Amino acid sequence: MIKRIFDILASLFGLLISSLILIPIIFLVWKEDRGAPFYIAQRSGRYSGSFKMVKLRSMFVDADKSGVDSTSGNDTRITPIGHKIRKYKLDELMQLWNVLIGDMSIVGPRPNVLQETALYTNVEKKLLSVRPGITDFSSIVFSDEGEILKGEVDPDLAYNQLIRPWKSRLGLIYIQNQSFLLDLQIIFYTIIAIVSKPRATNWVTKKLMSLNVDPDTVKVSKRDTKLYPTAPPGSDKIVRSR
Repeated sequence: MIKRIFDILASLFGLLISSLILIPIIFLVWKEDRGAPFYIAQRSGRYSGSFKMVKLRSMFVDADKSGVDSTSGNDTRITPIGHKIRKYKLDELMQLWNVLIGDMSIVGPRPNVLQETALYTNVEKKLLSVRPGITDFSSIVFSDEGEILKGEVDPDLAYNQLIRPWKSRLGLIYIQNQSFLLDLQIIFYTIIAIVSKPRATNWVTKKLMSLNVDPDTVKVSKRDTKLYPTAPPGSDKIVRSR
């Protein structure tokens, strides 16, 4: 109950404050190609349901028809202003609307496309037991997801091999340890990550260690070593096709 009340109040406040930034950005997105400034994306929600997530459009109109769900830093579908929108996570601000109406929470496992959640193991399906969120541990650790996938021939497969295994683990860790205090800490360090990712990942690492998380997940969360293909939680096989 406290989490939902906080979500409502925080999303209302956030929408009011961010409107000072969003209104001119919305105009610039529209002005660039005269297309709709918003992108409505179908995402998996709580209890395996689905909802329409609202984002500021950072790609060319109909970019989703390419069939590629993961976005690399050099994705040719991203518009010039879209690169700036993604760099400062401005596209995520509109998701405050989804929080307000109850589709999402401020903090929770990131919502995924239906094609991805269809690949979830039984262990990963626990991620669908709570409202998806705008941010969580993985949002801080993998805030540079586009750069990780940059240059990959198959971004979707690379996502499933390099990012999904750890993103799912971090989401499950959040669910097991969620609290109002932890939510406030994650929100604070999500903001810090925009200006100083090392400081934010350092906090994540220390928090995971205090929760007695396995050493491999802690090591990856430091993001000071190269990511390698790993099996998702609940499986002993690395994803070979998507």
